[in-house]
Amino acid sequence: MQHLTVITTGGTIDKVYFDAKSDYQIGAPQIGGILEQLGVAFAFEVVPVLRKDSLELTDADRTAIRSTIEQQAGRHVLVTHGTDTMVETARALQDIPDKVIVLTGALNPARFQGSDAVFNIGCAVGAVQVLEQGVWIAMNGRIWNPRQVRKNREANRFEENL
Repeated sequence: MQHLTVITTGGTIDKVYFDAKSDYQIGAPQIGGILEQLGVAFAFEVVPVLRKDSLELTDADRTAIRSTIEQQAGRHVLVTHGTDTMVETARALQDIPDKVIVLTGALNPARFQGSDAVFNIGCAVGAVQVLEQGVWIAMNGRIWNPRQVRKNREANRFEENL
C-alpha cells in the first residue's frame, strides 16, 4: 500500500466535550493529525463525509459513505465511524468491488488520555494492508467480519456474534 484513503464520518473518535455535563459536538477529524504524529511511511488523504454520532446515521448517510468510497481511485480505504452502528454501516458496504475497506473508531474520544483511538487506528492501518478485498472492522485488537460481530454495549467492546 502506497496510498490510503481515510473516510471520516464522525463518532466518538472525533468528539469534543465542552463541560462537566458531557455536552459534546463532533469535531474535526482527528485521524490526519494522528497519522502525521506517528510518522507513517505512506501517503494518505482524509475525506470528511459526515460529522455525526453513529446513532444518528440514516440510510441516506450510508449511501453517501458508500458513494464516496466507490469514487476513490485507491484500493485501500479506512473509515472512521462511531461504534454503535459501525456493524450496520460495514454490512451496507459489503459488495463494493476491488476495495479493502476497514472501519474503526474509538470507545473514548481521541483527545482523551488513554483513548483506544490510536491503537484502533494502528490496527486498522495494518489490517487494510494485508486483508483481502472486502469489508472488515478493526476494534479491540481484533479484525472482525461484519457478519460475525456485534457491539456489546454493556461491556463496551466488540465480540463475536454468536
